[in-house]
Amino acid sequence: MSKGILAAIGAVLVFVGGMLAHFTQTANGIRIEDVRFKGAAGNTMSALVYIPQNASERSPAPGILAVHGYINSRETQDGFAIEFARRGYVVVALDQTGHGYSDPPAFAHGFGGPDGLAYLRSLPYVDKDNIGLEGHSMGGWTVLAAATAMPDAYKALVLEGSSTGKPFAAEGTPTWPRNLAVVFSQYDEFSQIMWGSEYARNVPQSAKLAAVFGAAGPIEPGRTYGDISQGTARVLYTPAMTHPADHFSREAIGDSLDWFSRTLTGGTPLPSTDQIWLRKEIGTLVALIGFFVLLLGAFDLLLTWSPFASLRIEPAHLDAASAALPKGRAWWTAFWISALLPAITYYPAFAIGNAWLPASRFLPQAFTTQIVTWALLNTVITLALLPFVPRRIRRKGVAGQAVLIALATIAVGVLTVWFADLLFKIDFRFWVVALKLPSATQLMIMLIYLVPFTLFFIVALRALHSNFSRLDAPAIGHYVTTVLVLSLGFVVLIGGQYLAMWFGGRLINPFPTSPVVPLSTIIGIQFIPLLAAVAVISTFTWRRTGTSLPGALICGLLVTWYIVAGTATQAAV
Repeated sequence: MSKGILAAIGAVLVFVGGMLAHFTQTANGIRIEDVRFKGAAGNTMSALVYIPQNASERSPAPGILAVHGYINSRETQDGFAIEFARRGYVVVALDQTGHGYSDPPAFAHGFGGPDGLAYLRSLPYVDKDNIGLEGHSMGGWTVLAAATAMPDAYKALVLEGSSTGKPFAAEGTPTWPRNLAVVFSQYDEFSQIMWGSEYARNVPQSAKLAAVFGAAGPIEPGRTYGDISQGTARVLYTPAMTHPADHFSREAIGDSLDWFSRTLTGGTPLPSTDQIWLRKEIGTLVALIGFFVLLLGAFDLLLTWSPFASLRIEPAHLDAASAALPKGRAWWTAFWISALLPAITYYPAFAIGNAWLPASRFLPQAFTTQIVTWALLNTVITLALLPFVPRRIRRKGVAGQAVLIALATIAVGVLTVWFADLLFKIDFRFWVVALKLPSATQLMIMLIYLVPFTLFFIVALRALHSNFSRLDAPAIGHYVTTVLVLSLGFVVLIGGQYLAMWFGGRLINPFPTSPVVPLSTIIGIQFIPLLAAVAVISTFTWRRTGTSLPGALICGLLVTWYIVAGTATQAAV
């Protein structure tokens, strides 16, 4: 492929995907504003505001505060926000405190819920008598905090995969919160913490739920309890989904649309089945793929520049040590150890990080710290195994050029995400996999975690390519092998957990006294595409340089960026 073609393809994919996403989320004249506003405590809060054409000061429209769950951001709720706005509701899609671009720490100031509701009510084009609250998971506790702070400032509320009561919300009653819909999926991973039910499918029999509904027995899904006009209405919806799939489900989104159509007045009536949000997800997926293609193309172009000439692989560099690669049974032994060991250490590392390394000023992101614990544990294990890894010819004198080309490649990626945000008001995402610009605070936090993540990739990718890479290997087989080595273990782990959920009704928890398994399992879903992307990047760069170092540095920067910008900051920095 001619130099520059790959970068051009990536740029086209970013532009086409961004345009599709933009036109979907602005359908029917919807306007989107990226806002920052001050909370009651002087903290900065962030939100995307979706403003439909029908909303004006002379003719205010109903409003909805929509809030994402833990370790997500405002764009995670875009399926809900797009469909609410299409129906004439003004939507404030809020970043909780400590998430996205809202000031840390997480959990502070009612998760930001009271500030978000106060801001929604301050908009002159919002009908103050027709306001709904919607939140997924911890976003449910966020809107419940708003409902607690301002009990007469809203008309209806939807909890998606969330609950009233402990550990983070006021106890629900038959009269509070007002006009409540509970959307709780049949395979939700958090049924125990939310409703005290070991199995999500048994939540309708939950005594805690019955107390909120004012019912003596099991709750019948789809049946309306109480009276909408009195604010005491209740309904339970049970889509056949998992917890993270709630915000990627036509059924779950449709349930919330149905409830607000019944409890709020104004807006534009549309059937709950009339949904277009998936086009936006497809658009940002195309843009995300384009981002990675552009990154590879940028590296290829940079490699043609004279400052990086010493990195380029030449025919004379064909690896004379190829014969030292594992073969037969030794190859398969190396394959399965490399593939399965990271998955085997996953839950123990998270349990260690959770128990011994709480969030602090020096380690401000609890889940990033737990992932770093896993990475360092695997670094130590890999270093211990390096004496058994084949010795390969090493490229000398390329470290400086490797650092510079990695920084330049990531700089192209940062500019790409910035332009997409500027032009289209999007990040690059598909479902829970999302790459977005870091805030100034997150940039500082990245410096804390960059060294351990980069060390992990330097060691892990050296071992990967020493065992499984030859410069004369066919490209397709080479890429497939490295992708499987890095991601197969997590495919087995996460796939096995959800098979257990679907057939047995709950996840397998090897640490019953630790709370980390449900959330770390959901986080583990992202490891599959992320490690596959690492394999592609590192193999692409290795095939052009004969060394794992440039790819390791690029992946260290990229993965640190991805994780820090995409999770919660639990401690002030």
